[in-house]
Amino acid sequence: MRPGMAIEKRKPSWRRWVGFGAVAVFLVVLVIGIYRELQVKRPSEIAITASGRVDMCLFCHTTEKLDAAHDGSVIGCTPCHLGDPLAIDKERAHRGIVNNPGDLRIVERTCGVEGCHPTDPNKVVNSLMATNRGILGTLLYYWGESDSQDTELTVEDLLDSDRTSLAIDYFRKLCATCHLWKQKNDLPGVAGFFNEKGGGCSACHFIMPAGHERPSVTEADDSLGTTGGNGDDEEYIHPLITNTVPDDNCIRCHNRSGRIGLAYIGVFESEGYGTPYEKGGLSSQRMPGERFYLELADDIHHRRDMSCIDCHTRDEVMGDGTSYAHYEQQLEISCEVCHRDEPGLTRKNNLLTNVVERDGGYKLVGKNNERLYELRRPNRQACELPAHRRVTCEACHSTWVPQCYGCHVRRDESKTHLDKLSLEETPGRWEEGRSYIRYQKPMLAVWGEEVVIVTPGCQDIVSLFDEGGELTGGFNRFTMAAINPHTTQEQGRSCVDCHASTKTVGLGEGTLAVVDGQVRFTPLDQGVQTVSGVTVGFDVFVELDGTPLQHGSRADLRPFNGDELRKILRVGLCVSCHDSYEDPLWQDYTDQTICPRPGADNALARARWPEPAESGSGPLNREVRP
Repeated sequence: MRPGMAIEKRKPSWRRWVGFGAVAVFLVVLVIGIYRELQVKRPSEIAITASGRVDMCLFCHTTEKLDAAHDGSVIGCTPCHLGDPLAIDKERAHRGIVNNPGDLRIVERTCGVEGCHPTDPNKVVNSLMATNRGILGTLLYYWGESDSQDTELTVEDLLDSDRTSLAIDYFRKLCATCHLWKQKNDLPGVAGFFNEKGGGCSACHFIMPAGHERPSVTEADDSLGTTGGNGDDEEYIHPLITNTVPDDNCIRCHNRSGRIGLAYIGVFESEGYGTPYEKGGLSSQRMPGERFYLELADDIHHRRDMSCIDCHTRDEVMGDGTSYAHYEQQLEISCEVCHRDEPGLTRKNNLLTNVVERDGGYKLVGKNNERLYELRRPNRQACELPAHRRVTCEACHSTWVPQCYGCHVRRDESKTHLDKLSLEETPGRWEEGRSYIRYQKPMLAVWGEEVVIVTPGCQDIVSLFDEGGELTGGFNRFTMAAINPHTTQEQGRSCVDCHASTKTVGLGEGTLAVVDGQVRFTPLDQGVQTVSGVTVGFDVFVELDGTPLQHGSRADLRPFNGDELRKILRVGLCVSCHDSYEDPLWQDYTDQTICPRPGADNALARARWPEPAESGSGPLNREVRP
């Protein structure tokens, strides 16, 4: 047989097998397709929302209960969570789905679409709670990396870059969980209470339904976990969206730094000793972060069941679209907005929407409880006394303030630390500790033309260690910052508390005495030894002659000058006995008044006070900076 003939006989056999193979593949694909088709749970009808949208998500998601404004039967699921509303299988339906519609990375495609909240995303992303411009600008300035306390740098800029420096590395690792760009539950190994911070719009407008509420700051612990169940072993509970924001949502963030959220409800973060002990063990009054607390007087507004949002306006919380450098620029309210003859007009000339005129007077309507609160004028006698006209309401009516003295900061290059923005471990581990924390005798100072409360913010003592564990340097930067502590009481501070307290006027705890006919002050706190030398006393803002020993948090925030200190403390010689505004003594009082009572000790009244220091003089000019 010729070779050509044999080849021709094999060709039909080869083609036949190819044909069989193609048919087999087709049959397999057909069987798989039929099988998959049989496995698809087809809806009995098309799911159409009350707004006329087709949203097949509702075929599977039948048990989720939402608030009326976001009910799935009305608007569906995909306007908020994205995904494919026409798909009938889970894989296709969940493509592109987002868990948190409030995340600022996608909010313009969810909350911010036309017909929902189109003007809000731009306001929120420019708010200080999103940009952190105030924190960043202040930190860069304090640590000598900027000549100005103002900066255009924002959290969003840092998220989009690997920009770093000593100050920015500190921010990335220790501060960068307190902003709205943070994604909920994105930090491994972090307690659920802290991990649920952030989330854009959801940071404020997120609540759980009745029976599934999240624990408050004094109920939570350091356990891990997320809200609503894990989706496998537990039933998932869909959160609700609300515009009546509860105080707990505010306190979830505002429980560190100035601690105004804690102070408002009468909670003071105490020393970490766990005292007072209970039956031989540590105190049971604990908060997340291995912190203990004491219960003090809560703010009078909290005591009357008022919420944060009853006072704070929408624009100052969410932003008005302008990116501000500091909180006082975004802030809109003050005590005088409500407590005056014709209340309701804010510092930015906007009317409060919850102030009404009823029954011949003005009332504030509670946004969460709809109660009516009478708006009263302040006491004319005390508040309009000429000597008190510079004194802000909170300076007199805030009887305590958290005071965290001495922020000891250590950076170890030999170890790594989680960057809270990139979520990567990078070289340089930061550790912080404090010297002590107090709440009594809030310190007063002058901001512009007003007398305000100040508190340490921050008193940085920075030590730097290299990869071999060797100390390579460091610096100190002590600052007193203005604060409204949110501890307002109906009764103001006593005369003695201000005029007879060296701590209150900025000298610190210590002894005021007459030596060789001259008034002298000896502070109790003499400072600590650091790599940059001995510091000033932590609670010592100023010397008796008015020389400032620490920075103010703003260029025009300063301690009392020498003349002011003399006049304030000179009144203090009399107020322990003459503590009433009606006392006849005050009608003829001058700073030369001598007590006529037989046997009275007039040594301080007759002694010479130090000559007031010139403005700008003092140890601040010799401060070591990095």
